[in-house]
Amino acid sequence: MSTSVIRTTGYTASTEAPFIQEMAEITHHMWTLGWDELNGGNVSYLLDEEEVSKYINVGQTLRSLDLAFPVKELAGKYFIVTGSGKYFRNVIKDPEGNLGVVRVSASGEQVDILWGLREGARPTSELASHFMSHIERLKVDPTHRIVLHTHATNVIAMTFTHDLDELKFTKTLWQMCTECLVVFPDGVGILPWIVPGSNEIGRETAKKMQEQRVVIWPHHGIFGTGSTMDSTFGLIETVEKAANVYNLIGGREIKQVITDHQLDDLARAFGVTPKAGILEL
Repeated sequence: MSTSVIRTTGYTASTEAPFIQEMAEITHHMWTLGWDELNGGNVSYLLDEEEVSKYINVGQTLRSLDLAFPVKELAGKYFIVTGSGKYFRNVIKDPEGNLGVVRVSASGEQVDILWGLREGARPTSELASHFMSHIERLKVDPTHRIVLHTHATNVIAMTFTHDLDELKFTKTLWQMCTECLVVFPDGVGILPWIVPGSNEIGRETAKKMQEQRVVIWPHHGIFGTGSTMDSTFGLIETVEKAANVYNLIGGREIKQVITDHQLDDLARAFGVTPKAGILEL
């Protein structure tokens, strides 16, 4: 991502903007949980022009940055994103220095920075993965708005000890907590290990997002998507809780589990459809 046109005039957004407050609160919460050490983790939040223009002058651009590849599907869309190299623990005390509101250009080849990312800061290095996932999720869910990447501790640990087959991994998670099948009946996607920040990992994550809202990067972390910050965080929180239970069991003998028939009964009771190929009935 390279810098192009730079303008020195801008408009300072009120940090009372709900979307800025949500980003500050959720990043701080994830940091306190120990999920986002150092500058780990990143979040992007799709916004409507109407909600942005209440707090930011959308007619003025502070800087424009070239994208590594065009995202014409997102042309004209607004996002608030975490900054590259920024620490989640600092967002709540300095939102403008650690977050940025951006708009994708009409060509889809640039993002215009409208607020934040002070002193030449850039959007998250995982922006390619975020944008590709936004594109795919919007195709299947028009209410989609959030992409959240975090280094959830127990999920990472589980990728060292569990078979990385998606169906087996999903079933184990479903069996750890009764609510899991209800919260993520679409299961979890799992990638092979890929260098983070690359276009390749963005493309592969987006492919998984065509059918699932959760994608796990082995030994690294988890990507979750949703229509609200609460629902997206809750989705990841549920996967992480199940992984925690799995890790607490460790190598001890398991004497009983939630059976496939019980999982089927659960799905029927809550009106969800389990991902095919997992339950043996």
